[in-house]
Amino acid sequence: MPAQTFRLNGEDVTVDVEDDVRVLWVLRDLLGVVGPKYGCGINVCKACTSHVNGRAFNPCAVRVGDLGPDDEVTTIEGLPATVGAADGELHPMQEAWLERDVAQCGYCQPGQIMAAVALVRKVRREGRTITDADLDGIRNICRCGTYTRIREAIVEGESRM
Repeated sequence: MPAQTFRLNGEDVTVDVEDDVRVLWVLRDLLGVVGPKYGCGINVCKACTSHVNGRAFNPCAVRVGDLGPDDEVTTIEGLPATVGAADGELHPMQEAWLERDVAQCGYCQPGQIMAAVALVRKVRREGRTITDADLDGIRNICRCGTYTRIREAIVEGESRM
């Protein structure tokens, strides 16, 4: 079996798995990283949203063989470290999520938060702030329907990042 090497939450990892195995299964089943959730497996619900090289991606739709040794995968577990948070501290977007009491069941929330952080980073690279149109563009599904609070938390989290 081929060895697949990439960076995960700041650490180099190597797993023996075929190239065509989806990154989500490598994360969850082989590496024990359970923040990215399995929802649909076809890149629709976005419960698994994580980051690769700082940008949102859905590991259910990416083959592990498409990652290289320099690719950095960040999951919700590694998100606080991206802003230098001390061990046990949260990322500002996670804090906003708690303060806005966004989560009900919580299943989709790691993916929602990762999508929100990627959106904030994108609009900042463009030299602007989040608009309603940007928020409308987030396609992560929340079956509990907390979209109003999600939008509020994203705006609040943006102000803290």
